[in-house]
Amino acid sequence: MAATPARRWFGGRGESQRAEAQAAKDAAAAAFYELDTAQRDLRISIETITAVDDSPAARRAAADFAALGQRIDQVSHDYITAVDAHDLDRDGLDAAAAGRARAELTRARDELQRTKADLDRFGQGLGSLLQQAETQLARLAPAVERARQALLAATNALDEVRGSGLRADDLAARLAALSPELTKLNQGAGQHGVQDTIRRADDVLRRAEAVRGEAERLPERAAEIDRRLVSLRTRAQAITTRAAQVEPVLSELRRRYSAACWQDLQSVPGQAARDVAQAEAKLGEARTAREEQRWPDATALLGTVRALLNTTDEAVSAAGDRLRRLDEVSFNQDKEIERTRFAIRDAQRLAMAGRSTPDPRHARPLDDAVARLERAIAGLEGRHPDWWHFLTETEAVRQTVARVVQEIRDELGGGH
Repeated sequence: MAATPARRWFGGRGESQRAEAQAAKDAAAAAFYELDTAQRDLRISIETITAVDDSPAARRAAADFAALGQRIDQVSHDYITAVDAHDLDRDGLDAAAAGRARAELTRARDELQRTKADLDRFGQGLGSLLQQAETQLARLAPAVERARQALLAATNALDEVRGSGLRADDLAARLAALSPELTKLNQGAGQHGVQDTIRRADDVLRRAEAVRGEAERLPERAAEIDRRLVSLRTRAQAITTRAAQVEPVLSELRRRYSAACWQDLQSVPGQAARDVAQAEAKLGEARTAREEQRWPDATALLGTVRALLNTTDEAVSAAGDRLRRLDEVSFNQDKEIERTRFAIRDAQRLAMAGRSTPDPRHARPLDDAVARLERAIAGLEGRHPDWWHFLTETEAVRQTVARVVQEIRDELGGGH
């Protein structure tokens, strides 16, 4: 009778060890499942990142994940080996075998849990990379769709313009050049990569919108070119008429003033005639470009015509302005002298503001300006004074004074 209780006690302890080993096995299985699930989830994140990002940080993350994968394979292998090594359901499992099973399965569980903890920390470190990648992926489909819609809008705008009789060959060529890009967009990011596809979509969008915008503006552009052709032709005729009046003005200048006052204007009539002739030739070229619907050429030629006429207009006006200014100053030079002296005195007052003596940097150029004005006045003595030299000198004096005034104001404003 004494042996029976002993067997029950031993059997009870063995069952307890078996239960503990089974609990360790269940815990290890749960840890294995959690690690496997975490690895699968993180693999999706890594694939998301590498699909979008080829930066060193992204490549390093992929390499680190691969290294973690090798470690996961090892601890998983150790876990499976421990499970296979111990049949906890067999009859006759003694306490020692159950204890060894529990210890090995517990170690396997601990390794699985430690590895998962490291995997979790690694995943937390991917936050910014993953967010950027997801943002890029979220942009992909809308970007491609916007590009397609922009191409459609450009095509429709071009068709409408052509229907009005405008060829728009250059716009058609630019639109046709986008066809290969559309093909690549349709092939998708799987073939060309997410970033390249987004960049391509953005580029197609920009170029297609430019074509559409130019196509929509083309009728108005054609009308504007027509208006400018008429306007510039009228202006060229008006300048030709005015240029014919330059020679009489020059004759008056020669008769009344010394050669120094008009010598630089001698070439104006001939140069004006040449410039107007060149402008009219360019107008003809612009008209031809308009008829052939070479819009950029027409626009460029009209710009050349405008520049030529501006230059000619200024030269033609210069002769009349010269005579008027010489007449005014020869009749009453005191007005010009007083105007210049007033500018000097005003600058001198500013230079002395809050000071007992002026700053030499300001006093010297102002003193030089006074001396220069006096020399210009003295140069008016004689039978045929050089009035034009006098006017250019007084203008130069006022410019010098204005620079000094600006320097003083800048220094006062800067707290110097």
